[in-house]
Amino acid sequence: MPLQKYHNQGAATHFCRGADRLYIPLLIILITTISLIIYRQLSAPDLPEDTSALDQWLIKDGFAFAIFGFGLFLLLWQVSFVLRYKPFKRAEASELPRLSVVIPAFNEGAQVLDTVRSVMASDYPHALLQVICVDDGSEDDTWKWITHAHEEFPDCVSILKQPFNQGKRCALMAGFAEANGDVIVTLDSDSEVLPDTLAELVSPFIRDERVGSVAGNVRVLNQDRGMIPKMLEVSFTSAFDYIRAGQSVYGGVFCTPGALSAYRSGVLHALLAEWSEQSFMGKPATIGEDRALTNLVLASGHRVVYQSNAVVLTKVPERYHGLRRMLTRWARSNVRESLVMFTFVFKRFRTKGEGANWIRLFSLTQIIRMTVFEALKCALLLSVFLNTDEALFGIVVGCLLASIIPGTVYLIRYGSLFGLRWATPFAFFWLLCLAWIPLWGMLTASNSGWLTRSLPVENQAGTAQDLEETVTNLPVA
Repeated sequence: MPLQKYHNQGAATHFCRGADRLYIPLLIILITTISLIIYRQLSAPDLPEDTSALDQWLIKDGFAFAIFGFGLFLLLWQVSFVLRYKPFKRAEASELPRLSVVIPAFNEGAQVLDTVRSVMASDYPHALLQVICVDDGSEDDTWKWITHAHEEFPDCVSILKQPFNQGKRCALMAGFAEANGDVIVTLDSDSEVLPDTLAELVSPFIRDERVGSVAGNVRVLNQDRGMIPKMLEVSFTSAFDYIRAGQSVYGGVFCTPGALSAYRSGVLHALLAEWSEQSFMGKPATIGEDRALTNLVLASGHRVVYQSNAVVLTKVPERYHGLRRMLTRWARSNVRESLVMFTFVFKRFRTKGEGANWIRLFSLTQIIRMTVFEALKCALLLSVFLNTDEALFGIVVGCLLASIIPGTVYLIRYGSLFGLRWATPFAFFWLLCLAWIPLWGMLTASNSGWLTRSLPVENQAGTAQDLEETVTNLPVA
């Protein structure tokens, strides 16, 4: 199929480009905000002795009160939507669509076979199931295990091998080119699904024709491998059963995760040309493919929802080094895609306008989080040196308060005190060891390095061309 035809199909979403033009203004806002906060910390005004206590408080602490008020508003707003969330009713067996599951793999070893086996153990009818494994130029024995999966399930599993490591986005494109399902699922090769996950995941498409994409519920597979996986299990529960659950009510889930997502085939194919050509600051975008695709689905006017009963278990980093690199990649992607979202949400991107204002509000809050909130971290660090006792007291109280929601959400969702035990340690761990990453991600957002995957320099130049060739070979939606 000619590439130009995909350009025409995706023309309505071209306004998503240009996010890089907002990057420099965003940095200017951040630097200015940091400067103003630091200036206030160093030079509190000398007020006349007859100034009333209320006036003194408003002048000295009004800004802090405004930030507290804004945070409280966000909390109440999110909780109000979370309380309204309900997963979609599971589709009947006779309603299930043809399903293609694309599994990109790079240096995954034997785990990829476990991933395929979990899919084949699903209660989804095998007659409606297609599994596509793509080896993205692995340097270990991943291809051997992919081949084993094909031999074990020859009727359902097809396999592809990239000539060299071209990146996850390109591997997904190769899989999409082979997919023939009405719904296409992306599943990470280090993840495993539960038996009812696939049927639950496709149900929103059956129940609501406005849905273009569905986010699965990501939990941690390797919880028993140390403190970091345990803390991330609690963090993931908050990210999905709290944040995404609330966003799902207005059809504005901001990211369908790479670990498990589903797309209506017709919607996906119309967006692939623009997705494959995405760039930032003049460089091809090779990270954040899941968030980027979610933005395109939202921009095209479709709803993006969360299905809490569609559970996937995924492996997470077990050591600080791996966690730091993963979160740095996520932070850079968050900056880019938050700016992309900002370029289309204030236009008429939904025909009926349902939930559009809530998505606009979320986009605004993201910009504030990336500027004012990051600046407040710098001010907190300064306060540790200027007012050590007060700052340390504030840190302890803040971490305790921050752990309440994740711990409570886990308790309500799974009826376990596990969340309360690990939410507080994670709050302190995040502040002391990880809080710098979002700011660093903003300052280095133009860096497209995968960090946890190796992409040979000599092969990077060919990636854009390879993506275009893959798009050209995609079937007609």
